[in-house]
Amino acid sequence: MKHIIVFLIIPLIFVLGCSAKNQDDQIMTETSTNTENLVNDFVESHSSPPNSETEIIEESDSEERIQTPRSQQIILAQVSNPNLASNNWSFEEGKHYMRMVPTQPTVGGNDKIEVAEFFWYGCNHCFDFEPTINEWAQNAPNNVRFVRIPALWNPLVRLHGRLYYTEEILSKSGKLKDPDGFHARIFLEYHQRRNRMASDSDIQNLFEEFGVSAEDFQNTWKSFEVAQKLRLADDLARRYSINSVPSIVVNGKYRTGAAEAGSYKQLINVIDELIQKESIR
Repeated sequence: MKHIIVFLIIPLIFVLGCSAKNQDDQIMTETSTNTENLVNDFVESHSSPPNSETEIIEESDSEERIQTPRSQQIILAQVSNPNLASNNWSFEEGKHYMRMVPTQPTVGGNDKIEVAEFFWYGCNHCFDFEPTINEWAQNAPNNVRFVRIPALWNPLVRLHGRLYYTEEILSKSGKLKDPDGFHARIFLEYHQRRNRMASDSDIQNLFEEFGVSAEDFQNTWKSFEVAQKLRLADDLARRYSINSVPSIVVNGKYRTGAAEAGSYKQLINVIDELIQKESIR
């Protein structure tokens, strides 16, 4: 009986997330092994781009505004109403999601409930989850802001994080005309075309293919704004204790993923319920 249980659990864990360790192992072995047979028909969905107005933030469990030396406004996640125990919820804290105490900062302001996806372009599970989270984001409630935060665990993953934030800034400035198509293309480059995008020049070629000039790419790639966004992503990953992707954080308060939820479809249900909790504060 023990052998049967082990046999069933191991594949489930493999399917549901990429950890920092197995990403390193994947990168070390890919040069001598063939890429797995992956999804052949990638669903390109429109997703709402993350809020590119990055704010420097400090930890707190109450709403507060502080002035930094650069006179930037700091907005912290609000504390929830503790009187929610009487509601009948479908998912359990400690089983389907973890609550972070104290509540941690978010990327944007407190005007909306923030749902953040930590991801990596080279993660098989993020690639599989992409159509599901895109469809959800298209139909998210008006009081929800969806953002993506790249993982930055090792040099290649960090390079792809810089790629993501360069993409975000060039999209905001209008120099990247098709951000959704570009985002989907990066996944396809890695998973279907075996382009690991392991150098600045490899990445620049892709931007130029989408109409971004070499000058605009270099100016953004090396910019202070990208460096600032990378520092923020590092800080939030530490605060949220992110050790696998895809991981979801709701409003700086709840952390979950497919491993906790049981499937990608169920993960969406968990996200919706956590949004409901935050909506009735």
